[in-house]
Amino acid sequence: MDPDWIQRGALSFLAEASDLLAGQFDEDMVTSLAGQLLVPRLADWCAIWLDSTSGPPRLARVWHASEGRIEGLRRVLEKEPPQVPAAVRGSAVEWPWPADPAAYGPGGAALACRLVAGGRALGTLLLGRAGLVRMPAEAVGLVEDFARRVALALASARRYTRQATISRVLQRGLLPSVIPRIPGVESAVVYEPTGDISAGGDFYDVFPAGDGRWCFVLGDVCGNGPEAAVVTGLVRPWLRLLAREGYGVGEVLDRLNQLLGEEAVEQAVEGAAEAVAAGVEAVGGPAGVVELMDGGLVGTGLPAGGGVARFLSLLYGELEPLGEGEGVRCTLASAGHPLPLVLRPEGEVRTVAAPQILLGVVDDVTYESESFDLAPGETLLCVTDGVTEHRSGDRQFDDEDGLAAAFALCAGLSAREVAERVRQAVDEFAAEPPDDDLAMLVLKVV
Repeated sequence: MDPDWIQRGALSFLAEASDLLAGQFDEDMVTSLAGQLLVPRLADWCAIWLDSTSGPPRLARVWHASEGRIEGLRRVLEKEPPQVPAAVRGSAVEWPWPADPAAYGPGGAALACRLVAGGRALGTLLLGRAGLVRMPAEAVGLVEDFARRVALALASARRYTRQATISRVLQRGLLPSVIPRIPGVESAVVYEPTGDISAGGDFYDVFPAGDGRWCFVLGDVCGNGPEAAVVTGLVRPWLRLLAREGYGVGEVLDRLNQLLGEEAVEQAVEGAAEAVAAGVEAVGGPAGVVELMDGGLVGTGLPAGGGVARFLSLLYGELEPLGEGEGVRCTLASAGHPLPLVLRPEGEVRTVAAPQILLGVVDDVTYESESFDLAPGETLLCVTDGVTEHRSGDRQFDDEDGLAAAFALCAGLSAREVAERVRQAVDEFAAEPPDDDLAMLVLKVV
C-alpha cells in the first residue's frame, strides 16, 4: 500500500466513492460498488456482511483482486464471519489474517469495520492487504471514512426499499385486483404511475352496482404520494357505496363533492402531508410533490398549497346492457376530467359528455350527466391527463385532437388492442417517457 497514494489520492477516492454510491437504491448494488472501489486500490480482497432483523448476517459481497480466488474466499468467509464487538462502532480494528492461504493469498494485515449510520449498525466490512504486518494509520482512517459512506448509502437504500414495499402494498389496496366481466362489453386498462415508490394519483375502478348496472371510474387526484393515496382510498369505497345505494351518476358526483369538503378528509390529507414532511430529511430529499393540475384551478383563487390533494378530476359512468346484440346504454359525467371519446366501427370519432368543474373545489355545485347508446362495435375511450398532456417540447399529445386521430386508427381492434395502440402512440410522441401518472380505460361493445 503506497503511503504517497493515500496522501495524494484519499480525497479524490472518497469523492468518487460518494458520487458512485449516492442515489443507489439497492443494497446489493451498494455492496458491489463498494467492493470494486476498495479492490485493488486499498485492499487485495474484501467482504461485506449485511445485518438482518430476522436472522444471522448475510454475506452480501466478496471481492478479490485475483478473480479465481473469489469462490474459495467466499466459502471460507461463510464459515468465519467476523464478530466485531458492539462497542466498536464505525472504527476499523485489526483483524487476524485468515489461515487459508489458498483462498486469501499470502499473509498480510486485515481490518474489520462495522457499518453504522444514524446510530444503527447495518453490517460489517472486512478487508485485507497482503505483505503487510499492520495497516498504516492513514489507511485505517481512509477505510473508516469510506465505511461511513457505504453505511449511509446502505441506510438510504433500505429506506427506499421499505418505502417502495409500502407503496406497492398501498397501491394494491387502492386499485381493483381484477376487472369484472361486463356482459356484452370487452374492457382493457392501462395504468402506469410515475416514480417507483409513490402511489399514483390516478386510479380506476369497474364494479357491478345491482339491477343490471355496471359502473366505471377513472380519476386523477391533484398531486401524488401519500396525500393522493389518502383521497383515492376514501373515494373508491364512497363511489361504490353511493352507486349501490341507487344514486344516479350526477347525484353520485354531487354527494362525493360534498364528502370531499368534510373536515375529516382535510385532516386525513394534512396528516399524510405531515408524514411526507417528516420523511424529507430522512430520505435526503422530497418524499412527495403536490402540484395544481394545469388549468384545473384557474380563477378559483386557491393557493398552490395545503389541501390541494382533496381536489379531484373524475370521469364516472354507468352501463346498462340493452339486450342481446342491442348494445348498452351509457350514462356518464366528467368533473374536470379529459372528455371521453367514442369510436364507431367505420373509424368516426366523437366526443361525449360536457366539461364540469373539479370535485372538491366548490361546495354548492350540481353535476349533470349525459346518456347515449353504444352500439355493437363501438368503443369508449377514457384517459387521464397523463395521456392528453404528454409533452414533446412545446406540444402536447392532444394538441390538434391528437388523441382522436390516434383513436380513429383503432377501428376494428379489440379493447386490449386499442389500449396497446393508443399507449404506443403516446410512447412514440416524445423521446422522453410521460412525467405524469397515466391511466386509460377502454370499453368496447361486442
